[in-house]
Amino acid sequence: MNKNKLFSRKDEKQLAMLGIPCEVALGQVENFRKGFPYLDITKPATVGQGIIRLESHELDKLIGDFDGYKGKLTKFVPASGAATRMFKYLFEFIDDYPKKKEACFNDKGFNSIHYFFEHITKFAFFYDLEKELQKSGVSVEKLVDEKKYDLVLKVLLQPYSMDYGNLPKGLIKFHSYPEGARTAFEEHLVEGAQYARMPNNDVYIHLTVSPEHKSGFIKLAKEVKAELEKTYGVNFYIEYSEQKRSTDTIAVDINNEPFRNSDGSIVFRPGGHGALIENLNDINADIVFIKNIDNVVPDRLKPQTKTYKKALAGLLIKYQSMVFEYLQLLENGKNISLDFLHKVLTFTIEDLCIVPPIHLDRDNPDELLSYLIGRLNRPIRVCGMVKNEGEPGGGPFWAKNSDGTTSLQIVESSQIDLKDPQKKALFDAASHFNPVDLICGVVDYKGTKFNLLKYRDIQTGFISIKSKDGKELKAQELPGLWNGAMSDWITLFVEVPILTFNPVKTVNDLLREQHQ
Repeated sequence: MNKNKLFSRKDEKQLAMLGIPCEVALGQVENFRKGFPYLDITKPATVGQGIIRLESHELDKLIGDFDGYKGKLTKFVPASGAATRMFKYLFEFIDDYPKKKEACFNDKGFNSIHYFFEHITKFAFFYDLEKELQKSGVSVEKLVDEKKYDLVLKVLLQPYSMDYGNLPKGLIKFHSYPEGARTAFEEHLVEGAQYARMPNNDVYIHLTVSPEHKSGFIKLAKEVKAELEKTYGVNFYIEYSEQKRSTDTIAVDINNEPFRNSDGSIVFRPGGHGALIENLNDINADIVFIKNIDNVVPDRLKPQTKTYKKALAGLLIKYQSMVFEYLQLLENGKNISLDFLHKVLTFTIEDLCIVPPIHLDRDNPDELLSYLIGRLNRPIRVCGMVKNEGEPGGGPFWAKNSDGTTSLQIVESSQIDLKDPQKKALFDAASHFNPVDLICGVVDYKGTKFNLLKYRDIQTGFISIKSKDGKELKAQELPGLWNGAMSDWITLFVEVPILTFNPVKTVNDLLREQHQ
């Protein structure tokens, strides 16, 4: 594709300001024109077939291994998203109530406005809401008695008051305690103290935040940090980063031409959570824990989270040390027998679930040696998997890769051709769900940090239809953080209890027993 034909001098200046090379933008336009290929899944990963199930005696051993670890740990929390979707049906109610009145309460289900008001006193933010209303001489109870439900929600959600509709999830109060409520951000600090503590009691927490919310996180950290450090006997080092503008992707019109604003400038959109591989790549650590901002529980349920986090990290260390040992022997290259190469190959197939390409000559020592070094010298991730109970999202599968290997991948439904009956049957047969609970080993056997950008599959992006100024546009998301952005990592799947997975997608999720 000729850039001169597609981009003007003015366009090139805009690209340069954003830090996006012309070639990258051209490649994105080409993706729109060609579309992204579906992933070739071969079977779902199940217990014993790609998913490890840990017995209780193994948990203790792995936790012990992790507790003796001397490398640098960091807890990485994607926390940039606003909580708008969390309150979606409350906003809808504000619009509908003046017209529909009591009919809005016909639905009595869990995610209903009826359920919200019936249990409003159980929310951790209830005390703040009440305090805010008292400034105007009213209470939640009084307004509910007067059927002024929309006024209660306006105070909770709108900018002139508590502004919960515009806050990020991390700054929403999730859980109540006798000493006061905690936000999701504070719960992550407490979690970090429990499993990401280094031998010197330092705890490194890295949050990806949006620019408009960064000051809110910094302010809250200042308010709570000293007290939490004292309570848990740790030193918190909290870092923040923003999604890089250079990871924005070009938008196109229905003819796959750059979509433009009224002033002629090109429209760019955020590249989705896959852009955060850049932020992860910038972190100086040996092992990184990744967990979404909304997946936290109160203190009474934290022990199980702590147990499995440490066990998964112990498993990472176990397999990493085996990989490192093999790589040292392989790279030394002296007196390596074909039998030894076959032993390492068996390890990659049976333990790491990497099936070599058919064309690999297993009896050619040089070819086999080169293949094994290439496959083993990669970042490693251990992913906690829960049994699927109907949640939407990615699942664990065996999939064929462009280099001919078959390996474990976390696959979203959008990556699978669900019109193909065979692929649909495989997708439906998945027994587990990805809760996005990852432990990442990001240094090689020499202690050098991997360049994580080298291990992406850029052909696993996603195209969606959006609108701007009343016109349709096509938007492109980068390969997802735990999907295509980590496609070429060594991947281990481990079954973890459902109790370790408690995301808050709607505000009423905070009323679930696990969050009370």
